[in-house]
Amino acid sequence: MSLLNFLNENDRFAAATGAQLTEMREGYAKAVMTVKQHHLNGGNVCQGGALFTLADLAMAAVMNSHGKLSFGINNSISFLKSAKEGDILTAEAVEVCNHHRIPYAEVRVTNQDGDLICVLTGSSYRKDVPIGG
Repeated sequence: MSLLNFLNENDRFAAATGAQLTEMREGYAKAVMTVKQHHLNGGNVCQGGALFTLADLAMAAVMNSHGKLSFGINNSISFLKSAKEGDILTAEAVEVCNHHRIPYAEVRVTNQDGDLICVLTGSSYRKDVPIGG
């Protein structure tokens, strides 16, 4: 089983929200999610937690892309524009620093028009354990 399939099948919370990894290689990951009615908050825009979950899935993939089990230890998200029902969101994660223990990455979430919705940055703790093992 590929690492992408492993993460899609085993990150049950992200899967329940509709977030799905579509691409993954060392130092890079992409995830997508279509904003549905159940993602909306009281202001009728995509709830921040749904945006964070999408970005976090891409972050998890890029942090684990070297095959070693990694867990997030710090994340910061900036919401820049609202997403609406029907928007197709893409989260692209890029590794900024491939430190052997504390890697750092950035995730940019855009809509179908290329508008920047939010940016998440964060670091992880990388264990000396193979992912899935």
